[in-house]
Amino acid sequence: MSRGTIAQMNSRPAAAQHLRDLARLRRVRDRIDREYAQPLDVEALAHGVHMSAGHLSRQFKLAFGESPYSYLMTRRIERAMAMLRRGDLSVTDVCFAVGCASLGTFSTRFTELVGVPPSVYRRDAAGATAGMPSCVARQVTRPVRNREALAPEPDLA
Repeated sequence: MSRGTIAQMNSRPAAAQHLRDLARLRRVRDRIDREYAQPLDVEALAHGVHMSAGHLSRQFKLAFGESPYSYLMTRRIERAMAMLRRGDLSVTDVCFAVGCASLGTFSTRFTELVGVPPSVYRRDAAGATAGMPSCVARQVTRPVRNREALAPEPDLA
């Protein structure tokens, strides 16, 4: 056998394993999307797809650009933004409705992703998206991940 044939034979199982891992990672991401309001931790997510927590975290970040926890918090903040835009729930009610157990952690992460505290967002967002279809409002108000909220433009006038 030539070296090329041996390398090709060795790469097939690796490619197949990579595809199986990607399928498992998509199942984890789908579970987070479905169960964002439930208590979820990396150990439980990893156990559900027969991976170690460390391996899941590393592979999830490679595949989707952020850790499972960061992805979960982004989903929770997106749902919270939609609830806060309605204006009929308090920030505390929204915090618990999206699965956060700590108002402080929720407020901190919300501010990191959105750029303003949830109470300010609640006050200002309802009017900003009034009359806009919810699918459009969701797209234009989508949070920026990984502490990348835009800083306000300096007033040069």
